[in-house]
Amino acid sequence: QVQLVESGGGLVQAGGSLRLSCAASGRTFSSYAMGWFRQAPGKEREFVAGIRKTGGSTYYADSVKGRFTISRDNAKNTVYLQMNSLKPEDTAVYYCAPTSGITWHPQFDSWGQGTQVTVSS
Repeated sequence: QVQLVESGGGLVQAGGSLRLSCAASGRTFSSYAMGWFRQAPGKEREFVAGIRKTGGSTYYADSVKGRFTISRDNAKNTVYLQMNSLKPEDTAVYYCAPTSGITWHPQFDSWGQGTQVTVSS
């Protein structure tokens, strides 16, 4: 199993930037594609960005494409989400999870605490 801890969220003004981190434990971390998801109050959890095992291929939701960048450092068991040009509609709790590298569906039904991102206007 992979245990995940998200961090790096906070309060930022529209147009600002944040860098989220997802620290993973488990010797099989590099065996998984990874994804970032977010959930706003009253909304369903949605896919944000995904990265395949080696980090050579990424995929983004249309809503964040060009603004967010996902990356990973398998040696550090960490996945990152660089978020630039933030908008109020980006406000949500952000989660990371192992995913399919094809469908981007989460591989497991367990989620961490997430990290809150709040973007003010």
